[in-house]
Amino acid sequence: MSATILVVDDEESIRTSLAGILEDEGYKTAFAVDGVEALTVVQQEMPSLVLLDIWMPRMDGMQTLQKLKDLYPNLTVVMMSGHGTIETAVRSTKMGAYDFVEKPLSLEKVLVCVNNAISMSRLKEENTSLRSIVLKDHEMIGNSAPMKQLREHIRLAAPTNASVLITGENGTGKELVARSIHYGSQRGDKPFIEINCAAIPEELIESELFGHEKGAFTGAIAQKKGKFDLADGGTIFLDEIGDMSLKTQAKVLRILQERKFERVGGTKVVEVDVRIIAATNKVLEEEIRSGNFREDLFYRLNVVPFHVPPLRERQDDIPLLVEHFLDNFCRREGRDRKTVVPEAVELMKRYEWPGNVRELKNIIERLVIMTPGRTISAAQVPSYIGAQEGPRDGAKQGSALELSSLREAREEFEKEFIIQKLEENDWNISKTAEAIELERSNLHRKIKSYGIDMKK
Repeated sequence: MSATILVVDDEESIRTSLAGILEDEGYKTAFAVDGVEALTVVQQEMPSLVLLDIWMPRMDGMQTLQKLKDLYPNLTVVMMSGHGTIETAVRSTKMGAYDFVEKPLSLEKVLVCVNNAISMSRLKEENTSLRSIVLKDHEMIGNSAPMKQLREHIRLAAPTNASVLITGENGTGKELVARSIHYGSQRGDKPFIEINCAAIPEELIESELFGHEKGAFTGAIAQKKGKFDLADGGTIFLDEIGDMSLKTQAKVLRILQERKFERVGGTKVVEVDVRIIAATNKVLEEEIRSGNFREDLFYRLNVVPFHVPPLRERQDDIPLLVEHFLDNFCRREGRDRKTVVPEAVELMKRYEWPGNVRELKNIIERLVIMTPGRTISAAQVPSYIGAQEGPRDGAKQGSALELSSLREAREEFEKEFIIQKLEENDWNISKTAEAIELERSNLHRKIKSYGIDMKK
């Protein structure tokens, strides 16, 4: 579809010559003789670009530009003038004009300017479209009381610059909360930079966060900007901050206090304007008592605390999540829209979901791919989900009910879940870690802490 260009000029000869060259290039054209008429034509045609003369009767170009930008902030406008001055050009660009061309017009220069402006306009449209897709993909689903409360807290905290600490189990959606806070803030159009503190080796974490200077260490052949550099003006999301070393914690604390840091191997102080959102599945108060986390950093981060509830505490949201994931995966895989029978949804509502929303998402993706028909029955739901309805192992269930605390019961369930997944993956730790979306080192620790006997 050809772009429409509106030419606004009181000289007929200018309108005619521009129409000829623009239409030869495949553009559609519309015309107005002054600013008043231009406002009407823009409303009717919604052009991709406006070529706007400055000196016109009734309403001059600068007044028209101001009104156009007030009504249509994303509209691309190029100013034209036979009495151009640097001051006028600077003023118009400050008001939002894309460019300024002088009369008498060089048609070649006009074409270059128009093509560049149209390309930029299309990029902006694509960016807006992609942004809406990203926001939809990271939409928080659920109408349960915990989710309503969480959304309300996000609404209140997002517009501020306060540091945020998000807690919750693996797979609950802590990153979604972080993105919702970012996009709901005044920094929403600036970078959102994420880093998983648990996934980067200790010897590389400082370089990743703060960057390094050339020659700082073997292999540092050039200066590299870190995540804090890249997030300048926006938000940095420090996921799994409970796994960050005390040394790195001290540097993050300095950024929170002074808004400055030094790259690895450098002495130059770099100033940044970033909002820090941190997340962890650990209880940081316990980490502080164990000497693994700085108390002063905790209080700096915990200005606005958020807790993301596990899926078992908002099971009424499961039908909505099922439908949401079905839509996403059927569309992505190019499949006909499938439905899940109510009996299957009921099985899912009674399951504990130790992997939380992430586990449910993976199950729905598997069902979309592996179910040949358009209906997903209860029989097609993985057996271990339905098995939770009744005693899979009477002795084990009885012992779980005899446990004195909810935490002990959860640990017992997690142990049994890990054993079952290990069995399904032939006791291969790497495959099991991938299947349950857990870091291999974390799975090793859990196997050791639960005293699971690894079968060869």
